[in-house]
Amino acid sequence: MFTIASLWIPFTLVAALGQVARNAMQRSLTGPLGTWGATNIRFLFGFPFSILFLAVVLVATGDKVPWPAPVFWPWLLLGALSQIVATGMMLVAMNDRSFVVTTAYIKTEAIQAAIFGFIFLGDHLTWLKVIAIVIATAGVVITALRPGGEKSFAEVKPTIVGLVAAAFFALSAVGFRGAVISVPGVSFVTAASCTLVVGLFVQTLVLTIYLLARAPDVLRKILGLWKPSMLAGFMGAFASQFWFLALALTAAANVRTLALVEVLFAQAVAYYSFKQPLSAREFSGIVLIVAGVALLVAA
Repeated sequence: MFTIASLWIPFTLVAALGQVARNAMQRSLTGPLGTWGATNIRFLFGFPFSILFLAVVLVATGDKVPWPAPVFWPWLLLGALSQIVATGMMLVAMNDRSFVVTTAYIKTEAIQAAIFGFIFLGDHLTWLKVIAIVIATAGVVITALRPGGEKSFAEVKPTIVGLVAAAFFALSAVGFRGAVISVPGVSFVTAASCTLVVGLFVQTLVLTIYLLARAPDVLRKILGLWKPSMLAGFMGAFASQFWFLALALTAAANVRTLALVEVLFAQAVAYYSFKQPLSAREFSGIVLIVAGVALLVAA
């Protein structure tokens, strides 16, 4: 039976599944909208759903809309803006290097989240949890690499850009956790929901202003594709709701390490939907991911 403190585990698993679904929906919109247009969908169309989620939570808990403390805002801006910067740097890295190798760089986020969480929030991690994070991350790197892909890691520019992108993703998780736990006087569910609403508002505002200035035609195309965009926005807000609930209960490093199960979900889709067999390398990487995640949950 789960205690309140351990609810971060199912919350993270639900969020990971939701994110896989959202990514699939966004991918289909990248062609007509471009990368930044498809990215803005998760914020622009996710924002109204986040308000709906907050309304449901307030009715269910009886909490009032909280007024965040001053310390909330720096954490919130760190989380929201770091996520946008991380996405941009990830795209730059993917232009310079293959998708799978860049993915391997990005998944070092869990290790960096452990470091940033300890420095900025004082999140305590036992040695067993640190070992679990390293094992699971190594499994992702092994799974992502292709024969001959190891040579790519020797190239300085994509390596640096990819690792810096991972650092911003880690800072984003730590920033959002800092914002959630600084909301006073309400349940963790209300704190997470309120933080999500404000975070999506900031991200929607920033990206919409950017598109207005640089690519106004993209915004018109987004409005023309409102039906598929609405579903992608819902899945994005749904996944984010559970990410924030998990971050309210445990260190960002724990959440981002367990989130590596996304790789397992992706492999399962490739195997069952596209009949792509697993290589010995991929199988060994999956074994490490499962071992690392199992140790993390048990520690």
